[in-house]
This record gives sequence, structure tokens and C-alpha cells, in this order.
Amino acid sequence: MDSRVTGAKRFLPRRLTLGAAALSLLAASVFSQTAAADDVNTTGLAITDTTVTVGQLHSATGTMAISETGSIQAERLAIDQINASGGILGRQIKVIQEDGASDWPTFAEKAKKLLESDKVAAVFGCWTSASRKAVLPIFEKDNGLLYYPTFYEGLEQSKNVIYTGQEATQQILASLDWIAKEKGAKTFYLLGSDYIWPRTSMKIARKHIENVLGGKVVGEEYYPLGNTQFGSLTNKIKLKKPDVVFAAVVGGSNVAFYKQLKAAGITADKQTLLTLSVTEDEMLGIGGENMKGFYSSMKYFQTLDNPNNKKFVEEFKAKYGKDSVIGDVTQAGYLGPWLWKAAVEKAGSFDVDKVVAASPGIELTTAPEGYVKVHDNHHLWSKARIAEIQADGTFKVVHESELIEPNPFPKGYQ
Repeated sequence: MDSRVTGAKRFLPRRLTLGAAALSLLAASVFSQTAAADDVNTTGLAITDTTVTVGQLHSATGTMAISETGSIQAERLAIDQINASGGILGRQIKVIQEDGASDWPTFAEKAKKLLESDKVAAVFGCWTSASRKAVLPIFEKDNGLLYYPTFYEGLEQSKNVIYTGQEATQQILASLDWIAKEKGAKTFYLLGSDYIWPRTSMKIARKHIENVLGGKVVGEEYYPLGNTQFGSLTNKIKLKKPDVVFAAVVGGSNVAFYKQLKAAGITADKQTLLTLSVTEDEMLGIGGENMKGFYSSMKYFQTLDNPNNKKFVEEFKAKYGKDSVIGDVTQAGYLGPWLWKAAVEKAGSFDVDKVVAASPGIELTTAPEGYVKVHDNHHLWSKARIAEIQADGTFKVVHESELIEPNPFPKGYQ
């Protein structure tokens, strides 16, 4: 059953400001107070003189729920804050939430419903590349707008998607360069869950290891989503003794994987491991004691020490409880509604084509990660960060790059 709620709630944050486009956004907001629905919506979207309806499409159930719940919460927090500050073009945001249930055909079915039946103005959703690939043809056919929050393999660019997570050059290549330099790593064992993102990511990683770093891949393994048996893998890692285990295991499988690594004696004092897929969200299930000393590559960690993030963490915990945690994709999910608001107000319209045209160049100086800017290729300028996992499950940042221009189609990696 659909969950239809209005985003405005009792939570009232401090005022949030957008970056360089502030004056134009203010002008658009003034215009919006008197603009009728027909003036800001000429394409039949679910917009009235007082409300605008959007969709949320994530896995609230199934093996991916451990990772996607944070995105649901963060997107809803952003929407609540936007509503509390006056909405978008004078309208309150209403939300229709759908559950992709960790099943890619279900994602496609729900995307079609949101766009064709509910006529939502934008959708905030998906996590895995498999779910994104499943819905992409529908968004392109129906000219919908998706804000996709997950770090991913790149090799994609769509008019109908704004990618708020990292692509391969900002995460995979940057982290391999760091681990090779920092640890003198030459041999790598690649592993991941068995679907698009891990397989394509490891294909890119192998090319970089062999052709750029002059290293060697000594093993490569993939396991079904939800897999909990990693005994044979731990034996292979012990046998091969790689300098680095480079991991892209996702969802609930992470819990079994890291517990079994520790049980097999594969710990940070004996083995360097760098993961592309463990954030604070997954750590709740894994436990810091099972990953102490391993590394994670993300653009955001909850422990980032900047005023934007301190305020964001405070507001998130005020809404979802003091024990709640915030991972990389959760933060990237939070960016989606704010970037959409900025583009809508810059365009003075909710029409997808106009919002898309207004999106490149949008800056968000209030981003918890510090600062982001939308590139012409619909990805974000972001920093690469590496963190060492602590026994209490927190992440200590040990490396931070300069802003990296997104390049979803790096030469030589396609």
C-alpha cells in the first residue's frame, strides 16, 4: 500500500542556505508565491497551487534494506526541512513511498507506477546499479527525473538522472592509487557480490591495477546477493596472501563475510583490506570489532569535522534517535531533494526538461560532505576519502583528496 504523507512535521531545522545561486533562487522564490500551477507545470505532473508530489523508491525490505533505510530517512529529513522552510515555489512536498523490496523487476514496476500513474515531479531512489538499470529505460521513456544516491561504477550518463554519489574515478581509481602508494601494494584479491556494480567495478579495478599500477590480480570471486557462506573464500585468501583484499560485498552479506574473516584469523594486523561498500549503515550489523583496522573508501563519513556535517548529524539524530548512524549513501540521499529544490527554483518550473537544463552548475555549500557542484554530465564534483575502521564501529579519515571532477567515461576503462 502506498504511504502518502506530507513532508512538513514538527522538526524545524536551522535555516539552510544554498551557495552561489542564492540571489537567483531568492528571486525564483518570490516569483513562486503568486505563480499558479499552470505556470510552473505544463507537462501534467502531480502539482497543485499548494503541493507538489514526489516519489521515494528504495528497498525497505529484503537483503538491501540494511543499506537503503538510511537513504529513505535522509531524503525524508531533507523534504521535511524544505517544507518547514516554505517548500518549493511556494508548495509543500508530498511523498509517495514505494518499496523495491531488493528485487529489480519490482523496482521497474514501482517506477512505472510513480511516473505514469502518480505523475510525480521527481523520484529519489534506488541503491544498487541493478535497480538503477532496471528503472532507467522507464525514466527515459516517460521523461521522469531520478536522483540516484549511490557510489557506482560509472560508464553511464542520462538526461533523466542526477547522480549524487561517486563514480569510478572518484572512488575506485582514487582508492587504488592511495593503497598502492601508502602500503606499497602489488598483489590484489578482488571480490564482490554478483551483480552489475561489483563486476564492472572490479573490471575497472583490474585494468587500473595491471595497466597503471603495474600490479597483479591473484584472485577474483563473486557471490550471490544475500550469500552468507564465505568459508572457501577465506581459505583462498590465506593461500594467496594478497597485499590487498579489494572488496565490494553489499547488503546483509557483509555481516557474515566480516565475521567469518575474523573467525578465520584474517584481521588487519595480518591482512590489508579496502572496501568500497561498507559505511556506518552496514557497520551496525557487522560490528567494529570484526573490521578494526580495515579501510573504507567513500566521499562521506559521519565523523567528518566541519560545521555543515555537525549540524546535519545533530538534526538526523534528533529525528531518528541518538543511536542512529549516517553512511555515505545516506548523506548523498540527503543531497537529492536540496539539489532538486535549487534547480526547480532556478528554472522557475517543475517541468523536467527545464529542471534538467537548470541543474548543471548548481552548488550546494551546505552539503554535509562540505561542498558539491553539479557537472554538465549530471555527476557531482566531490572529494575522495579513505577511513580506517575503529573498534567502536566509527571511521577515522586518514586521507582526503582535493575536489575531483567527475568523469563517468574514463579513457581506457570502458
